[in-house]
Amino acid sequence: MADEPGYRRQIKVQANLQEGRHALARKIFHGRTGQLYQRYQDGMEDQIGALGLVLNALVLFNTRYMDAAVTQLRADGFEVRDEDVSRLSSFARHHINVLGRYSFQLPDLPGGLWPLRDPAAVDEE
Repeated sequence: MADEPGYRRQIKVQANLQEGRHALARKIFHGRTGQLYQRYQDGMEDQIGALGLVLNALVLFNTRYMDAAVTQLRADGFEVRDEDVSRLSSFARHHINVLGRYSFQLPDLPGGLWPLRDPAAVDEE
């Protein structure tokens, strides 16, 4: 079974998904080189729980915006194949700034999302 190409491919896909999740978690949990420094177990559990909450929020954010982008591309007449969409990962992290101040007040956005960038404007940058 381990020498079957289909099985090995399936295992590799799963391993890549887990590594993507861990890489996103490492980016979020950057302080003190990602080590827990609480002196008591409850404090460590609180830190891990907070990390899981933020990680899940970022995955939801990425998923909603990728869906909006794919929907917009299709509405604009671009061919977006389902096979390509199935390869997208909600663990993208390069656009996330983990430094600075954070506001947890929800902005009043039409449709609940910020507007997507205009592709023509991106080409001009």
